Amino acid sequence: MDLDRAVARDSPIHRADPRLKFVAVIAVIGAIALLPIGGFVALGVVWLALTAASTVAGLGPLRLSRGAFIAAPFLLAAVPLIFVRPGDPLGSIGPLTISGEGLRMFATIAAKSWLSVQAALLLTFTTPFHDLVDALRDLRVPRILVAIIGFMYRYLAVLGEEGSRMLRARAARSATAGEARPGGSIGWRAKVTGQMVGSLFLRSYERSERIYAAMQARGFEGTFRHLGTRSIEPAAWAMFGLLLAALVGFSIAAQLWLPRA
Repeated sequence: MDLDRAVARDSPIHRADPRLKFVAVIAVIGAIALLPIGGFVALGVVWLALTAASTVAGLGPLRLSRGAFIAAPFLLAAVPLIFVRPGDPLGSIGPLTISGEGLRMFATIAAKSWLSVQAALLLTFTTPFHDLVDALRDLRVPRILVAIIGFMYRYLAVLGEEGSRMLRARAARSATAGEARPGGSIGWRAKVTGQMVGSLFLRSYERSERIYAAMQARGFEGTFRHLGTRSIEPAAWAMFGLLLAALVGFSIAAQLWLPRA
C-alpha cells in the first residue's frame, strides 16, 4: 500500500514550493465553493484552467477529470435537493416531484465537488507526501495533527499488510475439498470478519504502545526534525500573488458578469 500518489515529472508545478501550492489549492477550492448556483460558465472556465495545469504538469489533459469521479458516491447526499426544493416542477417519479431549482442546485454542487477534487488531485500528483507534511508543519498547522498525518502515512501500509496476512490465514483455514464454496455462510463470514477487525485493532494498539515507548527512549518530542527549511524565492511569491489576484478577479466576474443557467 502506497499513499504517495506523486507522479515524477519535471514541470514548473512540480518545482513550485509545497507551502505555496497547498495554500493555492485551498484558495482555488474556496473560490470554487463561492461560485453562484447555476454558474456553469464559470465552472467550465475552472475546468479548462485545471485541464491546462494538468497538461503543463505532464499528467495529461484528462487524468484529473477521470480521477475526480472517485467522489461521485458522496453526491448521493445531495440527491434529495432535486425533490425538496420548491419551484419549476419538471416532472415526477412516483410521489416525488422533480424541481428545476433543485436539479440546478444539485448539478452545481456536483460540478463544484468534481472540480474541487481535481484541484486536490493536482496537488497530490505534483507533490510528494512527505513534502506535504513538511508544508503543513511550516504553515503552523497544529503539531499533533501533523504528527498524526505523518504516522498515518508511515504505518497505514503496515496495517494493510497485517490485514492481508490475516485474510490469507483465514482463507487457508477455511478451504474445502472439491467445488464446494469455501468460507461457510454469510453469517459465519460476518462473524469472522468482526473478529479479524477486533484482532487487528488490538494488534495496532499494542504496536502503537511499543513504537511510542521506543520513540520516547530516542528522545522524540512530538515533531520530526529536519536540517532546515528552504526559503521561498521572490519569483514564487510573485506568481502566488498573481494567482490570488486572478482568483479574486474571477470570483467577482462570476458573481457580476458571467451568465448563469
